Amino acid sequence: MTAAGKGRGEAASGPSRPGAREVEGLLSMVGTPIGNLRDASPRVVETLAAADVVLCEDTRVTGRLLSCLGVRAPLRRCDENVILERVPEVLEELEDGRRVAFVSDAGMPGVSDPGQRLVDAALDRGLRVEVVPGPSAVTCALVASGLPMDHFFFEGFLPRKAGERDRRLRALSRVPGAVVLYESPHRVQATLEAVASALPARRVALVRELTKVHEECLRAPAAELARAVAERGEVRGECVIVVGGPDEREQEAWRREEALAEVAGAVRPAVAPGVPAGAAAEGACAPAAPSLDEAIAAGLVAGESKTRLAKRLARAFGVPRPEVYDRVVALSQGAGPAGA
Repeated sequence: MTAAGKGRGEAASGPSRPGAREVEGLLSMVGTPIGNLRDASPRVVETLAAADVVLCEDTRVTGRLLSCLGVRAPLRRCDENVILERVPEVLEELEDGRRVAFVSDAGMPGVSDPGQRLVDAALDRGLRVEVVPGPSAVTCALVASGLPMDHFFFEGFLPRKAGERDRRLRALSRVPGAVVLYESPHRVQATLEAVASALPARRVALVRELTKVHEECLRAPAAELARAVAERGEVRGECVIVVGGPDEREQEAWRREEALAEVAGAVRPAVAPGVPAGAAAEGACAPAAPSLDEAIAAGLVAGESKTRLAKRLARAFGVPRPEVYDRVVALSQGAGPAGA
């Protein structure tokens, strides 16, 4: 049996998805090598050989891949610029029983890729979709980095404009895990410098040329890595940046900021009833952060239990809980400010 025949037979005998129509049509999202052609599995080759048409970002890139794999199949451009136009005709082909394969230039399609829209539309229409797995730069870079990745967030490419990029990095600073960024070799230096500015305490890995002969991983604290890459000069190959997650100290600082913000929001109406939020006397400065006694008073006015109030404010002010609890009890019994 030929590879193409085998691929058709295996797919046809597979279980139907819930709600899918009883047709032969099948959309295959096929992962392709990200550098090393030997990473193309037998199933990838069989699926591409069995396809009636292969949708791709660049017909030249995919044409070279198919030639290396010994596969002949019709190619059709289906990149970000034309995907919306292509979706209706592809759905019709699937409904007519055709087998359509979708690939990106490298890696898994549908991840930071226009193929997601096609999968979404096909599933909404009740058509069959399968995933033929292949290499992923995201997971490969995470493993190569050696950084903790119990949790991670895939960002993809950051905005090109410096202001937008820096704002996005500030937002990403609160992700409680590693952050994965894609970057071109021409912009990787500027991005590393921006990461060092926004996240100076983080460990960062620059992984490039994944799965190729010159695969490399550089790791260091953010500022140190930015300097090392700058000293190297030109960087070649597609790059993935892995920003290590926050340590316990940084997360504790977040919790304290959030708790103080919560305290400030609770105190202002209790301390200054009837004054609009953010309002201040003419010529006065912005209101200072509330004191511990003010925060306790606001909590007691709001009816919060003494135990819960002490726990919350101990975390917010960095004061031992027993000390805060004693002060809560004293103020609830009408004692004056501390030190009075």
